[in-house]
Amino acid sequence: MAEVIIVRDEQEAGRLVGDAIVDLVRTRPDAVLGLATGSTPLAVYRHLAERVRGDDIDVSRVRGFALDEYVGLPAGHPESYRRVIEREVVEPLGLTPENIRVPSGELEGIETAGEEYEAAIRAAGGVDLQILGIGRTGHIGFNEPGSSLASSTRVKTLTEETRADNARFFASPDEVPMHCITQGIGTILRARHLVLLAFGEAKAAAVAAAVEGPVSTSAPGSAVQLHPHVTVVVDEAAAASLAQAPYYRHAWANKPAWQGI
Repeated sequence: MAEVIIVRDEQEAGRLVGDAIVDLVRTRPDAVLGLATGSTPLAVYRHLAERVRGDDIDVSRVRGFALDEYVGLPAGHPESYRRVIEREVVEPLGLTPENIRVPSGELEGIETAGEEYEAAIRAAGGVDLQILGIGRTGHIGFNEPGSSLASSTRVKTLTEETRADNARFFASPDEVPMHCITQGIGTILRARHLVLLAFGEAKAAAVAAAVEGPVSTSAPGSAVQLHPHVTVVVDEAAAASLAQAPYYRHAWANKPAWQGI
Protein backbone atom coordinates (compact mmCIF):
# COMPACT_ATOMS: atom_id res chain seq x y z
CA MET A 1 0.00 0.00 0.00
CA ALA A 2 1.23 3.48 -0.82
CA GLU A 3 1.71 5.87 2.06
CA VAL A 4 -0.80 8.71 1.58
CA ILE A 5 -0.15 12.02 3.33
CA ILE A 6 -2.94 14.61 3.26
CA VAL A 7 -1.62 18.14 3.74
CA ARG A 8 -3.19 21.58 4.02
CA ASP A 9 -1.75 23.03 0.84
CA GLU A 10 1.03 22.93 -1.73
CA GLN A 11 3.41 24.83 0.54
CA GLU A 12 3.19 22.17 3.25
CA ALA A 13 3.77 19.51 0.62
CA GLY A 14 6.77 21.43 -0.68
CA ARG A 15 8.32 21.57 2.78
CA LEU A 16 7.69 17.90 3.48
CA VAL A 17 9.13 16.58 0.21
CA GLY A 18 11.87 19.21 -0.01
CA ASP A 19 13.13 18.30 3.45
CA ALA A 20 13.15 14.60 2.48
CA ILE A 21 15.31 15.42 -0.54
CA VAL A 22 17.70 17.41 1.66
CA ASP A 23 18.04 14.39 3.95
CA LEU A 24 18.74 12.18 0.91
CA VAL A 25 21.43 14.53 -0.43
CA ARG A 26 23.12 14.76 2.95
CA THR A 27 23.26 10.97 3.07
CA ARG A 28 24.25 10.60 -0.57
CA PRO A 29 25.82 13.77 -2.07
CA ASP A 30 25.63 12.33 -5.61
CA ALA A 31 21.98 11.31 -5.28
CA VAL A 32 19.99 10.78 -8.48
CA LEU A 33 16.67 12.65 -8.64
CA GLY A 34 13.84 12.03 -11.08
CA LEU A 35 12.53 15.46 -12.04
CA ALA A 36 8.93 16.18 -13.03
CA THR A 37 7.83 19.39 -14.70
CA GLY A 38 4.55 21.29 -14.71
CA SER A 39 3.07 23.33 -11.88
CA THR A 40 2.64 20.45 -9.41
CA PRO A 41 6.25 20.08 -8.17
CA LEU A 42 7.07 23.81 -8.08
CA ALA A 43 6.50 24.14 -4.33
CA VAL A 44 9.01 21.32 -3.77
CA TYR A 45 11.65 22.97 -5.93
CA ARG A 46 11.12 26.37 -4.29
CA HIS A 47 11.46 25.01 -0.77
CA LEU A 48 14.44 22.93 -1.79
CA ALA A 49 16.15 26.01 -3.22
CA GLU A 50 15.54 27.85 0.07
CA ARG A 51 17.06 24.99 2.06
CA VAL A 52 20.08 24.73 -0.25
CA ARG A 53 20.81 28.44 0.10
CA GLY A 54 19.90 28.79 3.77
CA ASP A 55 21.73 25.68 5.01
CA ASP A 56 24.64 25.90 2.55
CA ILE A 57 23.99 22.40 1.20
CA ASP A 58 26.43 21.17 -1.43
CA VAL A 59 24.40 19.97 -4.44
CA SER A 60 27.24 20.12 -6.95
CA ARG A 61 27.28 16.32 -7.33
CA VAL A 62 23.50 15.77 -7.42
CA ARG A 63 22.35 14.18 -10.66
CA GLY A 64 18.94 14.31 -12.28
CA PHE A 65 16.82 12.81 -15.03
CA ALA A 66 13.72 14.56 -16.35
CA LEU A 67 10.62 12.48 -16.90
CA ASP A 68 9.82 13.61 -20.40
CA GLU A 69 10.19 16.08 -23.24
CA TYR A 70 8.12 17.31 -26.16
CA VAL A 71 9.13 16.05 -29.59
CA GLY A 72 9.93 18.58 -32.28
CA LEU A 73 10.03 21.86 -30.36
CA PRO A 74 12.78 24.17 -31.63
CA ALA A 75 15.99 24.17 -29.59
CA GLY A 76 15.73 26.70 -26.77
CA HIS A 77 11.93 26.95 -26.90
CA PRO A 78 10.86 28.37 -23.50
CA GLU A 79 8.34 25.56 -22.96
CA SER A 80 10.67 22.71 -23.85
CA TYR A 81 11.13 20.68 -20.71
CA ARG A 82 14.89 21.07 -21.03
CA ARG A 83 14.46 24.82 -20.64
CA VAL A 84 11.81 24.41 -17.92
CA ILE A 85 14.14 22.19 -15.87
CA GLU A 86 16.96 24.69 -16.30
CA ARG A 87 14.73 27.60 -15.28
CA GLU A 88 12.86 25.99 -12.37
CA VAL A 89 15.35 23.49 -10.98
CA VAL A 90 18.95 23.77 -12.15
CA GLU A 91 19.35 27.53 -11.84
CA PRO A 92 17.45 28.13 -8.54
CA LEU A 93 19.15 25.17 -6.81
CA GLY A 94 22.58 25.79 -8.27
CA LEU A 95 22.85 22.27 -9.68
CA THR A 96 25.67 21.38 -12.04
CA PRO A 97 24.05 21.61 -15.51
CA GLU A 98 26.11 18.76 -16.92
CA ASN A 99 24.68 16.43 -14.26
CA ILE A 100 21.07 16.92 -15.38
CA ARG A 101 19.68 14.93 -18.32
CA VAL A 102 16.50 15.46 -20.32
CA PRO A 103 15.27 13.04 -23.01
CA SER A 104 16.10 14.28 -26.49
CA GLY A 105 13.08 15.50 -28.42
CA GLU A 106 15.13 16.29 -31.50
CA LEU A 107 13.62 14.76 -34.61
CA GLU A 108 17.04 13.66 -35.79
CA GLY A 109 17.86 10.49 -33.88
CA ILE A 110 14.45 10.22 -32.22
CA GLU A 111 14.25 6.54 -33.19
CA THR A 112 16.99 5.63 -30.69
CA ALA A 113 16.57 8.43 -28.12
CA GLY A 114 14.56 6.24 -25.74
CA GLU A 115 17.15 3.46 -25.65
CA GLU A 116 19.92 5.99 -25.11
CA TYR A 117 18.07 7.57 -22.18
CA GLU A 118 17.47 4.19 -20.57
CA ALA A 119 21.18 3.44 -20.86
CA ALA A 120 22.07 6.76 -19.22
CA ILE A 121 19.78 6.04 -16.24
CA ARG A 122 21.31 2.59 -15.80
CA ALA A 123 24.83 4.03 -16.03
CA ALA A 124 23.98 6.47 -13.21
CA GLY A 125 22.95 3.58 -10.98
CA GLY A 126 19.22 4.28 -11.22
CA VAL A 127 17.01 6.98 -9.72
CA ASP A 128 16.97 7.35 -5.92
CA LEU A 129 13.84 9.52 -5.63
CA GLN A 130 11.39 10.11 -8.46
CA ILE A 131 9.04 13.09 -8.25
CA LEU A 132 5.72 12.51 -10.04
CA GLY A 133 2.60 14.46 -10.82
CA ILE A 134 -0.57 12.91 -12.20
CA GLY A 135 -2.76 14.14 -15.03
CA ARG A 136 -6.53 14.24 -15.12
CA THR A 137 -6.40 11.23 -17.45
CA GLY A 138 -4.40 9.38 -14.80
CA HIS A 139 -1.13 9.63 -16.70
CA ILE A 140 2.25 9.71 -14.95
CA GLY A 141 5.04 11.11 -17.02
CA PHE A 142 3.37 11.20 -20.43
CA ASN A 143 2.18 7.59 -20.15
CA GLU A 144 -1.39 8.04 -21.32
CA PRO A 145 -4.16 5.47 -20.64
CA GLY A 146 -3.37 2.24 -22.42
CA SER A 147 0.37 2.47 -21.75
CA SER A 148 2.06 -0.80 -20.87
CA LEU A 149 2.93 -1.14 -17.20
CA ALA A 150 6.29 -2.57 -18.31
CA SER A 151 7.05 0.21 -20.83
CA SER A 152 10.44 1.89 -21.15
CA THR A 153 11.38 5.34 -22.43
CA ARG A 154 9.77 5.88 -25.84
CA VAL A 155 7.82 8.27 -28.08
CA LYS A 156 4.10 8.61 -27.33
CA THR A 157 1.15 10.45 -28.87
CA LEU A 158 -0.53 12.85 -26.44
CA THR A 159 -4.28 12.75 -25.89
CA GLU A 160 -6.28 15.81 -26.82
CA GLU A 161 -7.19 16.23 -23.13
CA THR A 162 -3.52 16.38 -22.14
CA ARG A 163 -2.75 18.80 -24.96
CA ALA A 164 -5.65 21.00 -23.82
CA ASP A 165 -4.37 20.93 -20.22
CA ASN A 166 -0.90 22.00 -21.39
CA ALA A 167 -2.15 24.68 -23.78
CA ARG A 168 -1.94 27.28 -21.01
CA PHE A 169 1.83 27.23 -21.38
CA PHE A 170 1.69 28.06 -25.11
CA ALA A 171 0.43 31.00 -27.17
CA SER A 172 -2.29 28.81 -28.69
CA PRO A 173 -3.51 25.20 -28.33
CA ASP A 174 -2.26 24.44 -31.83
CA GLU A 175 1.32 25.03 -30.67
CA VAL A 176 1.21 22.14 -28.17
CA PRO A 177 3.20 19.28 -29.73
CA MET A 178 1.37 16.11 -30.70
CA HIS A 179 4.19 13.81 -29.57
CA CYS A 180 6.49 13.43 -26.60
CA ILE A 181 9.28 11.20 -25.40
CA THR A 182 8.68 9.92 -21.89
CA GLN A 183 10.12 7.56 -19.34
CA GLY A 184 7.96 4.44 -19.39
CA ILE A 185 5.97 3.12 -16.47
CA GLY A 186 8.48 0.29 -16.13
CA THR A 187 11.28 2.86 -16.04
CA ILE A 188 9.51 4.86 -13.33
CA LEU A 189 8.91 1.76 -11.23
CA ARG A 190 12.64 1.05 -11.15
CA ALA A 191 13.28 4.19 -9.07
CA ARG A 192 13.95 3.38 -5.42
CA HIS A 193 11.40 5.85 -4.00
CA LEU A 194 8.37 7.34 -5.77
CA VAL A 195 6.82 10.59 -4.53
CA LEU A 196 3.54 11.41 -6.24
CA LEU A 197 2.07 14.89 -5.72
CA ALA A 198 -1.44 16.10 -6.57
CA PHE A 199 -3.40 19.22 -5.70
CA GLY A 200 -6.90 20.42 -6.42
CA GLU A 201 -10.33 18.93 -6.97
CA ALA A 202 -9.62 18.24 -10.65
CA LYS A 203 -7.10 15.57 -9.62
CA ALA A 204 -9.33 13.79 -7.06
CA ALA A 205 -10.64 11.08 -9.38
CA ALA A 206 -7.19 10.33 -10.80
CA VAL A 207 -5.68 10.11 -7.32
CA ALA A 208 -8.38 7.73 -6.10
CA ALA A 209 -7.93 5.52 -9.16
CA ALA A 210 -4.16 5.50 -8.70
CA VAL A 211 -4.16 4.71 -4.98
CA GLU A 212 -7.32 2.68 -4.38
CA GLY A 213 -8.53 1.47 -7.76
CA PRO A 214 -7.53 -1.69 -9.60
CA VAL A 215 -4.10 -1.75 -11.21
CA SER A 216 -4.90 -1.13 -14.85
CA THR A 217 -3.43 0.34 -18.01
CA SER A 218 -6.61 2.42 -18.14
CA ALA A 219 -5.32 4.28 -15.07
CA PRO A 220 -1.54 4.47 -15.59
CA GLY A 221 -0.97 6.03 -12.17
CA SER A 222 -2.28 2.87 -10.55
CA ALA A 223 1.07 1.25 -11.36
CA VAL A 224 2.47 2.92 -8.24
CA GLN A 225 0.64 0.25 -6.24
CA LEU A 226 3.21 -2.23 -7.55
CA HIS A 227 6.13 -0.33 -5.99
CA PRO A 228 7.48 -1.10 -2.50
CA HIS A 229 8.19 2.53 -1.50
CA VAL A 230 5.61 5.07 -2.61
CA THR A 231 4.66 8.34 -0.92
CA VAL A 232 1.54 10.12 -2.18
CA VAL A 233 1.22 13.73 -0.99
CA VAL A 234 -2.12 15.42 -1.70
CA ASP A 235 -4.13 18.36 -0.44
CA GLU A 236 -7.67 18.03 0.91
CA ALA A 237 -9.27 18.70 -2.46
CA ALA A 238 -7.21 16.06 -4.27
CA ALA A 239 -7.97 13.61 -1.43
CA ALA A 240 -11.72 14.15 -1.64
CA SER A 241 -12.48 10.82 -3.36
CA LEU A 242 -10.24 8.62 -1.21
CA ALA A 243 -12.35 6.04 0.66
CA GLN A 244 -9.57 5.34 3.16
CA ALA A 245 -8.73 8.98 3.95
CA PRO A 246 -9.43 8.60 7.71
CA TYR A 247 -6.94 5.75 7.92
CA TYR A 248 -4.30 7.68 5.96
CA ARG A 249 -4.62 10.58 8.40
CA HIS A 250 -4.42 8.22 11.39
CA ALA A 251 -1.38 6.40 10.03
CA TRP A 252 0.50 9.63 9.30
CA ALA A 253 -0.33 11.14 12.69
CA ASN A 254 1.05 8.06 14.44
CA LYS A 255 4.03 7.30 12.23
CA PRO A 256 7.40 7.11 14.04
CA ALA A 257 9.37 10.24 13.18
CA TRP A 258 12.54 8.27 12.45
CA GLN A 259 10.86 6.57 9.48
CA GLY A 260 10.63 9.79 7.45
CA ILE A 261 8.65 9.46 4.24
